[in-house]
Amino acid sequence: MTRRVSMVDVARGAAVSQKTVSRVVNGEPHVSQAVRERVLREIERLGYRPNESARALVTRRSRRIGIVTTGTSYFGPAAVLRGLERAARGAGYFVSVVHADEQDEDEARRSVVHLASQGVDGIAVSAPVGVVDPTAYVPAGIPVVRIDPPGPEDAGAMVVGVDNAGGARAATEHLLALGHRTVHHIAGPPGWAVTGDRMRGWRAALRAAGAPEPEPRHGDWSAAAGCRAARELLATTPDPAAAPTAAPTALFVANDQMAIGAMYAIERAGRRVPHDISVVGFDDIPEAGYLSVPLTTVRQDFDAIAGRAMRRLIAAITGARDPGQAAPPDTASAAGPVQLVVRESTAPPPAHRHRPPKTPTPRISATSQQREGRP
Repeated sequence: MTRRVSMVDVARGAAVSQKTVSRVVNGEPHVSQAVRERVLREIERLGYRPNESARALVTRRSRRIGIVTTGTSYFGPAAVLRGLERAARGAGYFVSVVHADEQDEDEARRSVVHLASQGVDGIAVSAPVGVVDPTAYVPAGIPVVRIDPPGPEDAGAMVVGVDNAGGARAATEHLLALGHRTVHHIAGPPGWAVTGDRMRGWRAALRAAGAPEPEPRHGDWSAAAGCRAARELLATTPDPAAAPTAAPTALFVANDQMAIGAMYAIERAGRRVPHDISVVGFDDIPEAGYLSVPLTTVRQDFDAIAGRAMRRLIAAITGARDPGQAAPPDTASAAGPVQLVVRESTAPPPAHRHRPPKTPTPRISATSQQREGRP
């Protein structure tokens, strides 16, 4: 019968103490990178597998992280969930995922209670904060991180997200700089924090330019909702043949899936993108650059967001400090940068087609812009 490889065997092979091996296995600090890599190589060579039950008794940690998520039928939430799972596994943690309805407070509470009952070391919440905030139900003593737009109400909480308001402002400023009189907006569902942030960025750009503020229309993030909203917009605004200066010529849409639906509605109505109406989305989904008219959009790095959130959570679990964050982990709140990717769905309006566009003035240093052709 083959003897089970022990921690003592790993320590002997790596020429370190058993305590050092324990620190590496448990993801604890105070081990140099060179020693950590040497121990990990020896663990792989010997095929050492820790006894999870015994380790949990000693460390009082399950090495399991719970994730509460909503809206995974859409690209953004699904991409964040994949990134969280990948980052947790890469750090040696198991994952328990619970899908919840963002509008159901009882379900949010039950989801968190279920994860806590499993003895998870920490909980990541990838859900919109609006009507329901699952983090409110996390028991004291369990570290929690939320992937969402940070705001003033988040003082003392771990929150990781992107600069949604800045990205929306950059998208709107891009359209105004092309010469459009104003920019219409198809927003996300009311009550979602990300919806509010992107609307604020859109409005801020219009107000700074002294441009009219059209009433926004809301969708549910789906292409069908974007199509409906664009059809309503075209049906309730002047026809360009009758009133060319009052007809809509620019549209900022809160996500790429709704933007794709809006472009479909525009084309079906006999108008062209971008000749008659320019369109900008948000997210930069993989298909954005491969549409018949490649979509100008605001890019956010979902893997980077998820990885940053998981590092913060694990740092809070282990008591270590995330090397990329200056503040202590229990007060870390961060908005990552976004990038405006200019493709072929935006152009000057018909009245300005032969005039050189104004040079946009960048409003936030965290938001960059690039022109990109089809990948």
